[in-house]
Amino acid sequence: MSQASRKSESSAEPAVRVDKWLWAARFFKTRSLASTAVKGGKIEINGHKAKPSGSVRAGHQLRVTKGEVVFEIEVVDVSDKRGPASQAEALYVETEASRERRTERAAERRAARISMPRPTARPDKKQRRELRRFKHGD
Repeated sequence: MSQASRKSESSAEPAVRVDKWLWAARFFKTRSLASTAVKGGKIEINGHKAKPSGSVRAGHQLRVTKGEVVFEIEVVDVSDKRGPASQAEALYVETEASRERRTERAAERRAARISMPRPTARPDKKQRRELRRFKHGD
């Protein structure tokens, strides 16, 4: 394959850096947070770990892990500019299975939070010292 044909292929399908795209699609509040997530192995493109300088094109499958939440999405459009949320939602389509898993996990977390005992009052000075000793092993 010659360089001329490679250039024509890449110009036909626009590509954007993955960290820029994640920021533009509003998965992360800042580009540096997106870049850190990519470096930390939280982003996969077509089943492979991504690099911050890696490219995203329309049709790519992404797996984005944010804390306990996992998004499996397909890139519909690319953009390196952050716009309104409605524009950001148009950049990707989340798979139905991913959406179902997220709602199930959210319901599980809600149920766990409800069943967890809550303290009736804030700890007093003695209890705070005991907690500090327990946590830090002093």
